[in-house]
Amino acid sequence: QMFSVGHDWNADRQVLLLRLLLHNHEWAGLGQEDYLSVLEYLLWVFTPLAIVFILPFLIVILLYLSILFLHVYKRKNQLREAYCNNLWDGARKTLAMLWDGHGAIWHGYEIHGMEKIPDKGPALIVYYHGAIPIDYYYFLASVIIQKGRTCHSVADHFLFKVPGFKLLLEVFSVIHGPQEECVRALRNGHLLGISPGGVREALFSDETYPLLWGKRKGFAQVAIDSQVPVIPMFTQNVREGFRSLGTLRFFRWVYERFRLPIAPVYGGFPVKFRTFLGDPIPYDPNINAAELAEKVQQAVQSLIDQNQQIPGSILRALLERFHTKHKGH
Repeated sequence: QMFSVGHDWNADRQVLLLRLLLHNHEWAGLGQEDYLSVLEYLLWVFTPLAIVFILPFLIVILLYLSILFLHVYKRKNQLREAYCNNLWDGARKTLAMLWDGHGAIWHGYEIHGMEKIPDKGPALIVYYHGAIPIDYYYFLASVIIQKGRTCHSVADHFLFKVPGFKLLLEVFSVIHGPQEECVRALRNGHLLGISPGGVREALFSDETYPLLWGKRKGFAQVAIDSQVPVIPMFTQNVREGFRSLGTLRFFRWVYERFRLPIAPVYGGFPVKFRTFLGDPIPYDPNINAAELAEKVQQAVQSLIDQNQQIPGSILRALLERFHTKHKGH
C-alpha cells in the first residue's frame, strides 16, 4: 500500500510537471509572437524616417566617389602633368557627364535660359541656395558640357574643412570668397557663381522660399569692381528635393551662437527640377552696391514668383515629373 501511494504521488508529480512545461511553452510562444509584432510595427514606423535621412548621405557618397575618380585620374596622368596645362579637362568633363546623367535620371533636370550664359567672357551668376545645392552641381555640369567652360564658385568656409574635399574644390575652381579673389576670377574672364544667402538660406529657408540675404551686398560690390553683368538663377522645387530641420529653434540657436551648420537635412526625393536663368543685369557705373544688391534680389525673387508654386509640395513636385509644362509657360 505504501508503495502504491508513493507510485500515485510520483505519477501526479509527472503530470504536474508536464502541465507546467506545456503552459510555459504556450506562454513563450505568445511572447515571441508579441515581440515579432512589436518589431514589425517599429520597422513600419521608422523605415520611412530612416530612408529620408539616409538618402542625403548618398549625395555625400557620390561626392567622395567623384574625389576618388580624380585621385585615380591624377595618378594615371602624373607623367603627363609636367607637359599638360589642361590636366583636369578630361576629368571635369567625365564627372560633368556623370552628374548630368544623375540629374536627368533622378530629377528629370531641365535648364531654361542657358543661352544667357556667355560663351566667353565673365559674368556673375547669383542663385537661391537649397538645403543641398545639388541643382547648382547640375548647372555646373551643364555649363561644362554645353559651353565648354568651368564656372568658378564661392563656397562656405566649412566646406574647405571637410576631409578629402580639397582636391575636388581645387579642380572645380571653388573659392571661399574674399572679394579680391572673386574680382580676380572675373577680371580673368571666368564665370563665377555665388549664393548671397549661403548656409543661412540653406538651413533656415523653407517651402515658402524666402530669400535670406540680410544686408549682404559684397557680391554686388564684386560685380561693380569687375564691371560684369549679373545673371539671376533659381531652381524650381529645389526645396522639395531636400528639406532642412533648421527651422527648429535649437538648430537655429546652435548656428547663430557657434556657426555650426548641424541642422539635419532629409529628402533625396526624385522631384522635378527646372533651373531658370533670368535676363542679365548689365554693369551700370551709376548705381552703388546696395542698389545693385536690391536689384539682383528682386530679379531672383521674380524668378521664384514666376516659376514656383508657394508653398512647395513634395507630392506635387513628384507629379510634375509627368508634366511637360511649367508654371512660367
